[in-house]
Amino acid sequence: MSEGSGDVPIIETRDITRYFSVGHGSAGRGRTVLKAVDGVSLAIRRGETLALVGETGSGKTTFGRLLLGLYKPTGGDALYRGSSMLAARGETAQAVRRQIQGVFQDPYSSLNPTMTVGQSLAEVLKVHKIAGRRDRSQAVAELLTTVGLSPAQAARRPQAFSGGERQRIGIARALAARPEVVIADEPLSALDVSIQAQVLNLLIALQERRGLTYLFVTHDLDVARHISQRTAVMYLGRVVEYAPTGDLFAEPLHPYTQALIAAAPRLSTKRKAVKPALGGDIPNAIERPPGCHFHPRCPLAMPVCAEREPELLPVGDGRSVACHLHDPGVMAAA
Repeated sequence: MSEGSGDVPIIETRDITRYFSVGHGSAGRGRTVLKAVDGVSLAIRRGETLALVGETGSGKTTFGRLLLGLYKPTGGDALYRGSSMLAARGETAQAVRRQIQGVFQDPYSSLNPTMTVGQSLAEVLKVHKIAGRRDRSQAVAELLTTVGLSPAQAARRPQAFSGGERQRIGIARALAARPEVVIADEPLSALDVSIQAQVLNLLIALQERRGLTYLFVTHDLDVARHISQRTAVMYLGRVVEYAPTGDLFAEPLHPYTQALIAAAPRLSTKRKAVKPALGGDIPNAIERPPGCHFHPRCPLAMPVCAEREPELLPVGDGRSVACHLHDPGVMAAA
């Protein structure tokens, strides 16, 4: 996807896919394929926040885990500063992985309950050779202070902390590697509403101070609008709309995006009214509808929508949309 400034994106995916074989049987017998991520091409600019939104089951988390190296792509490629992460080997691969760290939805399960917080943070510093043994205690203290905790809390185990404090520790652990990119996978959804704003403001402040780049995975459109410069909307493994965040919320183009925004009660009433309402549940990811996967739920569907899958096409001003309604070739033939 083109970067308007001509700069190389810090992170880029090119037609990346991740399929899972599900069911029983061997040698392909009795097994089916779940296309969790199905040909996604996105670019993230240095220092920005790209929000990735969509319903549960859309493939958002799987996409984030592909960038973290937790899943190996079935096809396509992922690039860091223009070089393939998949082709990197040895120390080069380790150096790249250090630059891309994750903050996860459940801060408790992502922390080792048998280690103190200080030990968990020190382990990251040791693995990445960031601080020697004599300097680790000071580095741990600085990390805890950075996320709003006391250095004295380093001796405590995760179960002694509240959910919000655990998420701060998770953020500190990501920062310990001194990354350039943070993949934040629903980092607020397990927290009380009163704590969410505190953690969100912390992430914004850290980005400003450290020049971090975020991929922010969320189902909360209000959060996406607040934190991001650009937003990508996923549906059943594919990106259906991609735009500057302000433009996307002011005038969503894809019927799915329109329905998501219309169904979000906390969003500003100053946006333009959108008629389509989102009906039914997201289809089974294994047995996806033919053509446009959204067409069974789309109030604007045309016959061609059930026959042909739309491409993600640029429509100007840094926007792209995968919808036959915005494909001049399709509309001319209609």
